[in-house]
Order: sequence, then C-alpha cells, then structure tokens
Amino acid sequence: MAFLSADATHSTADGVVDALLAQVVEAGSGFDAVFTFISSQFTQDMAHISDRLSASLNPGVLLGCTAEGVIGSEQEIEARPAISLVAARLPGVRLTPFALQRGSGDWHRMLLDADKFCHAVEIPQDTQLIVLLSDPFSTPIDDVLHSFNNWYPGIPIVGGMASGSLRPNGNALLVNKQITQEGTVGVALSGALSVDVIVSQGCRPIWRPFRVTANHRNEIYSLEDRSPLAWIQDLIPTLSEEDRLLLQNGLFVGRAIKRGSEAGFPSPELLGRGDFLIRGLVGINQENGAIAISDSVLDGEMIQFHLRDALTAQEDLEMMLIPQMFRQPPSGGLLFACNGRGTRLYDHPNGDISIIRNNLENLNLAGFFCAGEIGPVRGKNFLHGHSISLALFRPAV
Repeated sequence: MAFLSADATHSTADGVVDALLAQVVEAGSGFDAVFTFISSQFTQDMAHISDRLSASLNPGVLLGCTAEGVIGSEQEIEARPAISLVAARLPGVRLTPFALQRGSGDWHRMLLDADKFCHAVEIPQDTQLIVLLSDPFSTPIDDVLHSFNNWYPGIPIVGGMASGSLRPNGNALLVNKQITQEGTVGVALSGALSVDVIVSQGCRPIWRPFRVTANHRNEIYSLEDRSPLAWIQDLIPTLSEEDRLLLQNGLFVGRAIKRGSEAGFPSPELLGRGDFLIRGLVGINQENGAIAISDSVLDGEMIQFHLRDALTAQEDLEMMLIPQMFRQPPSGGLLFACNGRGTRLYDHPNGDISIIRNNLENLNLAGFFCAGEIGPVRGKNFLHGHSISLALFRPAV
C-alpha cells in the first residue's frame, strides 16, 4: 500500500495540473484511486482537469469536488486557486464507486426503502470505509446518512459537503468521468486494508450532563424539569474568567450519542469527551427559557454544554492522535475540515495540518475545507460543523 500526495497553486487550470503532475509523474501511473480537491476558481475547468489527471495517472477510481480551500500534506491553501490530490496504490482492496442523484428517482422514497437504496448504491456488505462527497444544496444529507446507518450499519463514512459555491448548481462533483452539480458521489473500500477514522469536534464540556425532560424537534424546554436558560444563568458565575471569555464565542450543546443498539442513553457518569455530537445553540427564548439547537432532540436524551476555541481545538485533535503514535505509521490519509477552521479559527496558517504533521510525520494526505464534515461518532455517521474528519489507511494486519 502506498500513497503519494501533491498540491499546487497557479492562476490557470493547465498551470496547476502541470505543477501537480510534476510532483507525482516519477511514481508512474495506474493508481487504484486518486482523490482530488479543486478550488472554486477552476469549477468551469473541472472536465479538462479530470481528463488530464485521468490520462496521466490512469486511476481505477477518480473522486473529487470543488472547494473554497484545499489541504495538502504540508499546507492549507485558502482563498487561492489551487488543487490538492492524493494517489493511492491499494493492493487487495476493492473500490466500488457510486453516485446518488435526483435522477436516480425520488430521494425520500429511495432513502426509506432498503432494496431501492442498496440497489442505487450497490456496495459490498463487507465494506470497511465509505468516502462521500455531497452538494449541500441538493442532497438531504442527514437522510442519506440515516439510510447508510440503517442499511449498512457499522460502516464508517468520511467526507464532506462541497464548498466551492454559495448557490445551487455552483459546485461540481467528480466520480471517474462523470461530473455533476448535484447529489452525492462516493466510493466504498473493502478488502485488504485497515482504516482508522478520527473525528475531532474541537470542543470541551463544561458543567455536567443534563437530561432533556421536555422538548419538540430542535427546541429544548426543560432540563431536569427546569428551563435551560435558568440553568445557564445559574451556572455562568461558576465558570473561570477564561471560560467566561470563551463563552463570548458561543455556547455549544453536545448530544450524548447511543452506541450501536443500546436500549437507553448512557448514564451521566459514563459520558466523556468523544461521546457527544456537538451542535450549535441557535436561539434562546427569553420568555420561557427554552433553547434551540441546530439538530433535533430526543426525549430523555442527555446533553452537556460545551465551549470551543483554537486552543481547545488543538488539544482535542492532539488527544485524538495520541493512540496513532503507538501504531505502525499510516500509509496515507484523507482530511475533511470545516471551512470555519483554518485561519478563521487559528491565528496562524496551517493550523490543523501542522498538528497532524507534528504527530504523524511524513503522512501523505489530501483534503479540503468543507461546508459540513462527515464522520462517525460512537458507531454512527453524522454531519458535523467546526470539526475535522480524518481517515488513516494502513494495510490489513
């Protein structure tokens, strides 16, 4: 198993492809998979770029999308015309590309029907990883992930929402020779590989977990029979001065996620970092003390308030990477980072990639800044925000 990464900036499509190929041409062609991420300045050149990469690298599967910023092995390239790619030779690995689009039939009818969904995807049941790239304007991504969780349980999914445009039909998705402006494209990997997926949500829990005792959809009316606002008002004075300053950046809500087929929600004493799905607090009702978050809430579930800042994001990612340092170095990786990270989070460039390189030297990877990142939490796949999702590939043991 071998990965080779490259990234380049140039004002023209041919110029950037020339620079990319110059970095990988000595390795030859005939790669099993090439993942490429293309800044929005080259959206109209997608077909030409695809043709050139296919002709030179001859990949079994070519997968990519447009993005507002791309990530290479050593740098994060923001607000400049650029392309990043990682080419992989994967002996003994089976790759199954697929595309889900409105042209495939009615979205919701397909997503609710196991036979129709599995027929549209047609991936092996022994799949070990799915890489998924989606257009945010045309894909009901939460429903898509729910269907994968239902019909292909336990299979981790990594990827992200294309971020090359702020309007419908402005993004481009690429799978082999097919280019589309809507839907979802992906590839399933099965066979002789081992994959670790790291999801770092970059948040730190504060106070204690609370059980939801009254709610409707994304609104929480009471926590343990008391309004959320009343709890927040009582608890703020207990924060340190540093945490009160962080609170100005926003308060987040972590939803405790059940693992697999657990019958109930985890007990508060069993919850820790990594057991929560982080969502933004999007509104407070001053009259009744209710709060609204950017997700639906289930009756009886546990939540905990969280804070986020650059230092917390760094510490969280470093903590997630520590176990990897005791294993065989990964052959390569894919990185999907929120477009709210980068220099929007850190006060210096290359924030996340520097942390990864400090912990995993000489790792060949590629990725992009997403309009939403996809990754598993406690065995189920979710769409995240302000997070990173990192897939690390190794040969099968």
